[in-house]
Amino acid sequence: MIRRRTLLAAAGGTFLGSALATGTAHADATIAVNPSTTYGTWEGWGTSLAWWANVFGNRNDFADLFFTTNSVTYNGTALPGLGLNIARYNLGACSWNSVNGETMAESPNIPAFKQIEGFWQDWNNEDPASSAWDWTADAAQRAMLQKAVQRGAITELFANSPMWWMCYNHNPSGAADGGNNLQTWNYRQHASHLAAVAAYARTNWGVNFATVDPFNEPASSWWTATGTQEGCHMDPAVQAAVLPYMRSELDKRGLTGVRISASDETNYDTARSTWASFGSSTRALVSQVNVHGYQGSGGRRDLLYTDVVTTSGKKLWNSETGDGDASGLTLASNLCYDFRWLHPTAWCYWQVMDPTTGWAMIAYDANTLQPTTVQPKYYVMAQFSRHIRPGMTILDTGVSYAAAAYSASARRLVIVAVNTSTSAQTLTFDLSRFSTVTGGSGGLVPRWNTATSGSDRYRAYSDTYLSGKSVSVPFAAGTVQTLQVDGVML
Repeated sequence: MIRRRTLLAAAGGTFLGSALATGTAHADATIAVNPSTTYGTWEGWGTSLAWWANVFGNRNDFADLFFTTNSVTYNGTALPGLGLNIARYNLGACSWNSVNGETMAESPNIPAFKQIEGFWQDWNNEDPASSAWDWTADAAQRAMLQKAVQRGAITELFANSPMWWMCYNHNPSGAADGGNNLQTWNYRQHASHLAAVAAYARTNWGVNFATVDPFNEPASSWWTATGTQEGCHMDPAVQAAVLPYMRSELDKRGLTGVRISASDETNYDTARSTWASFGSSTRALVSQVNVHGYQGSGGRRDLLYTDVVTTSGKKLWNSETGDGDASGLTLASNLCYDFRWLHPTAWCYWQVMDPTTGWAMIAYDANTLQPTTVQPKYYVMAQFSRHIRPGMTILDTGVSYAAAAYSASARRLVIVAVNTSTSAQTLTFDLSRFSTVTGGSGGLVPRWNTATSGSDRYRAYSDTYLSGKSVSVPFAAGTVQTLQVDGVML
């Protein structure tokens, strides 16, 4: 969750050399969708809940907007629900009690809505049934978590920082120098807090966390005592020391089926470095590698995929990403790069609601905490999340500006493409490698168009038809479109 925009550019690095040049959409092009090359079964789309759910967790309209595909009225306008099905719950690190005369040290720069209250508030008693634990904490975020689950979402539990009292300086925003801040004698306790919450959630909240991640961008050095949010640097050796405790603490609570995900590093290259540092016993504890997408169009996505999926046989998620481009064009472009090179089976946006307009899908005022405008980015997200659905198989397109997914049960092929250029172009999709391609009535191919700087937000069209086993579609500059080709058989 990098909030320092300059770091996005600094992290860019080199990306696949000449592959980047061939991945950019130019004037008229033909894309051949290849059903013989697949990249797994799609698990879904998601968002982290803190901090927006700490503000709006009791709002059913936002739960419907983000976690259903219903048409939902917001500010008098009907919006297409995004259909997210993954909710990442942020276990807080703050509390304002005193323990043996010691209290939390607060960064002078962290706003109240980014301070998430944790449950284990007194280190003197590890029993979750004791008064050392406050299960009434974090009510708003918990409310949205439950609303998401009620609407069919799967869930992940993660921590930006250990509880304040587990930190050397008692500051859950980080160490003064950005170094390791988890006390060595609290490695197990950090895991215990997470495991206890997972167990309590199953029994009392109706929430069965599928995965638990004890870290958030842990190798990064910008988590400091004067930061604007919770965060904690833990170098790879510290992570490797915590992970066995995470497994044992889950297991002793009967949560043997809850998988560990790690390490939520900030970008693709850092994730590779951390993964490479882990020995075989540490890797064996991790079922799912989470990475954040803050390297933008940079970074060796392809090598991370090889290291994690091809070589190690692990799941790979882009568990968090975001950018300051309110149009959504950057989101669409980077997401297509992920489909082309990273091949995750899930993709999560950091904050669907944010006070910074560029980062938001729906913005809100940081001072009044009142929701404001729907950004074009919201409608760009709808192109992907409403059409590439869980259970579909991700197919190869050979380009970095189009993604394809196939539903065998519906005999449906979905293609989402983006024109990032400044001029119009026509994209032709070659479907000749499929055995049968009929389309709808008369060969109809429904399409949806979002103009990132125009009037079309998520507009449906019924004016496009197959020509044999191909379909051609005009793309205005800066547009994202979805094509739905029915009657498709492998």
